[in-house]
Amino acid sequence: MLDPVPSRIHEYADQAVSYVQRALGIKLEYDSDTLPVLDHYLRTVPDDQPAALQLVVATSGAYFGEVVRQRLGGRWELGSQETEWRIVLPTGINFSPVGFVAAAIAQADLEDLDSEITAPPRMLPYVQQALARMGEVSIDDYYSLCGRLDTIEHLHEVLVAVAAQLTTTDDDDLGEEVVEEIPEEMIHDPADALTIDLAEDLPVGAVLEPLSDEPSGPVN
Repeated sequence: MLDPVPSRIHEYADQAVSYVQRALGIKLEYDSDTLPVLDHYLRTVPDDQPAALQLVVATSGAYFGEVVRQRLGGRWELGSQETEWRIVLPTGINFSPVGFVAAAIAQADLEDLDSEITAPPRMLPYVQQALARMGEVSIDDYYSLCGRLDTIEHLHEVLVAVAAQLTTTDDDDLGEEVVEEIPEEMIHDPADALTIDLAEDLPVGAVLEPLSDEPSGPVN
């Protein structure tokens, strides 16, 4: 059963549905099929009206977060400002939907907003390996919400498989755990490649293979 949605999130997400339907005549359905419609809408948002832009970012962030939460589970963590809202998946992957939306509109990472994916320190090596297998993508794909969803779903699947393997590890041996290479069958090429916040310490004894094919990010 999904965690209850905070009333403010529910209200903002429904506002995003109304804005898109009014502008494009298409109703968003909280699914991946209509997510390209939201991407198209965000590309039409003018950046010369700060108040309106801020509202679009907040409402669309609430909507996108709900799309992810309804597909993968997890919960909302709210702060005093919309920029502090985060979705936390059952695997521990977490991100700022508002940051993703702002980056999609700007087609760039913004210094004052978080547009990265983070994960618990123990899982970061696996996430890094999965991202290292992804090739270059266009700027449109890199910043699109469809691309973000593809990447989040892939990383979530990888960490579900990793967590299942780790549950068989004896607790007494956790301090000596070695991070193995992710099996090839667990890797695919979703339409996006995101950066990871590696500021947190890795697990004690974690070993990563050399990343000779590190992703280069968006291409024009």
